[in-house]
Amino acid sequence: MLFNSNFTTRKIGQIAEEFASRYLASQGLTTLVRNFQNRQGEIDLIMKDHDTFVFIEVKYRKNNNFGGAIAAIPYKKQQKIRQCAKFYLQRLQINEYNTPCRFDVVAVEGDINESNQTSPKITWLKNAF
Repeated sequence: MLFNSNFTTRKIGQIAEEFASRYLASQGLTTLVRNFQNRQGEIDLIMKDHDTFVFIEVKYRKNNNFGGAIAAIPYKKQQKIRQCAKFYLQRLQINEYNTPCRFDVVAVEGDINESNQTSPKITWLKNAF
């Protein structure tokens, strides 16, 4: 089933996150948590790149007519992700100041489907903010 307007926003997000997760795993990252939530917001993926915690925002756009996926993360959203990441580290009793961390964005653009048969364009922006 190809991507269509019958998919909910949540379902589209889940499919895009799956593409991103698989891509990043193929690049050597290890998944720790998906969709970590607290009162501050949500982090789509938390992964490790060797000893670095990587907090990842996944954005999907069917096309880039309106600036693409990377342009869709305003400063306020970045701040919410940072606060959520601090909470995550505190929950693990990890000192955020002595722990290597970074914030990445993975943009998924193009047609996607539930069975992952098509290949959307994936852009990985390390240290995005």
